Amino acid sequence: MYVCLCKGVTDHEIRGMVHHRGVTTMRQLRDELGVSTQCGRCARCAKDVLQEALAECQGCSADASFAAAA
Repeated sequence: MYVCLCKGVTDHEIRGMVHHRGVTTMRQLRDELGVSTQCGRCARCAKDVLQEALAECQGCSADASFAAAA
């Protein structure tokens, strides 16, 4: 599904950034994909998808589930 319409970012892309690129924070997600840089309406959904992806990838980082809050 599309998470950010302004930048055309999907949940699949966000999950890929977590699983393959090691993204763990919203700041990294903004820098890499541009989510939440235009109207901001996608911020909550993007954060939810990020947290879900981090939970799926518990082995990626010892404190990955807490990093999404940053």
